[in-house]
Amino acid sequence: MDTAGHPEATARRDLELTPFRGLRYDPDRVGSLAAVTSPPYDVVVRPDGLLHLESADPHNIVRLILPQAATPTARDRQAARTLRRWRAEGILTTDPEPGLYVYEQRADDGLLQRGVIGALRLPEAGDRSVLPHEDVMPHVVAERASLMRATAANFEPLLLTYRGGHAPTPTSTAVERAAGRPPLLATTTEDGYRHRLWSITDRREIAEIQSDLSRHQALIADGHHRWATYRELRAEHPSPSPWDHGLVLLVDTARYPLRVRAIHRLLHDLPVADAVAALKGSFRVRRVDAPRAEALAVLAEAAATGNAFLLAGDGTYHLVDHPDPELLARTVPADRPAAWRTLDATVLHSTLLAHVWHVPEDSAAHISYIHDPAATVEKAERDGGTAVLMHPVREEVVRELARQGVTMPRKSTSFGPKPASGLVLRTLEP
Repeated sequence: MDTAGHPEATARRDLELTPFRGLRYDPDRVGSLAAVTSPPYDVVVRPDGLLHLESADPHNIVRLILPQAATPTARDRQAARTLRRWRAEGILTTDPEPGLYVYEQRADDGLLQRGVIGALRLPEAGDRSVLPHEDVMPHVVAERASLMRATAANFEPLLLTYRGGHAPTPTSTAVERAAGRPPLLATTTEDGYRHRLWSITDRREIAEIQSDLSRHQALIADGHHRWATYRELRAEHPSPSPWDHGLVLLVDTARYPLRVRAIHRLLHDLPVADAVAALKGSFRVRRVDAPRAEALAVLAEAAATGNAFLLAGDGTYHLVDHPDPELLARTVPADRPAAWRTLDATVLHSTLLAHVWHVPEDSAAHISYIHDPAATVEKAERDGGTAVLMHPVREEVVRELARQGVTMPRKSTSFGPKPASGLVLRTLEP
C-alpha cells in the first residue's frame, strides 16, 4: 500500500505530491512494453481500436482500462480478476521502494516532454491548488468510479501542468539529473513516440521536489473525468486512506510546452444535408472542396476572426462561420466572461447543438467526442452522420478562465502528448 469540482472559493493551498510503489509490467513476461501500452481510455478512436490493442498482446493495459463484457458490473469484475491474475502471475510487479517517477516522451519532430509522476493529495473543498477547466459528464464519472472501486487501482496518470519558469529549480534539476541515468524502461509506441521512465527514491531529493512543487498551482490538462472520480471515491473512504491521493503526471510547461488540439464532435443522427439546411439565416456556410489538411487551414484562418466550424460527412467540407449576433445574444449565457462566451465550444453547445440542431449533448447515442479529425470524418461518412471539426483554443485562454473559476464546455481541449497508459500503475491495496 502506498502512503500516499469546481473551485468555488478563493482559498489556495499547496500541491502535495507523494511517492508510491509503482506497479509495472515485467518486461520478461510480455511480448514488448510497447505492445502492452495504450492511449488513454477515451482516446481509443480507430474503428477497430479495442480489437487492435487486445490483439497486440494478451496483457495489453486496455483489458484493464476498457474491459469487455456483457454488463457494466461484469466488465468491472473482469478487470478486477484480470488485475489479480496478472499480479499473481508476475506479469505486473511492484517496485521495491516508494518513489517519484520521471517520465519522458520524445517525437521525431523535435517534441520533448518531461514531468514527474506521483500520488497527489486531493484538495479539500475550496482549495484551488488544482484548477479544472472543463465540465464533466456524470455518466462517464460513474463508469470510471465503478471501475476504480472494483480494481482499487489508478491505471492512468492524469496530465497536470504548472508554470515553473525557465530558471533551474529543484524539480527541473532532479528531472534532468534522472534523465542522464539509465532508465527503468524505454520503449517506442506505434505512434512513433519514444518513452522513458526513471524512479527517484532518495528521500532528500524527493523532499526538495515536494517543497518546490508545493509553491505552484496546477491546471488539469487532461483527465477531468478521472479527477472527478478521484474526488468522488475519496469522499467514500474515511481519511486517512490511499484514496486521499490520485495518480498524476505534473509537467512544467514553461520548460516543456504542451500542444493543445481540438476535440471534434460526431453527431450520429444528423446527416450533413440536414445540418447545413438548419443553418440557413443564422450562420454563413461555404463549401470547401479540398483535402482535409487544406480544409483545416481554411478553418484556422476563419477561426482567427470569429467562431468557425468545419462540417463533414458527405464527401466534402462545409465551413460554418459568421454567426448571427442576435442569435448568439439569445442563446449564449450572459453571466460568464467574454472569453468564455466567445469560445467555439460555447457557441457549438449553447447555440448549435441546443437551439439550431436540437442534439442532446449528454447522450452517447447522439454525440461522440473524438480526438482525431480523420477518424471523426471517416465515422461520419460511414454512418451518415455529421462530423464537426473544431479549431483548438490557446493554452493561455484555458489557464486564465480556470484561474477565474470558469469551466469550459466539456471536451473543449486536448492537451498533449498524453502519457501512455500501462507504463506505471498505482494500486491502492497491498
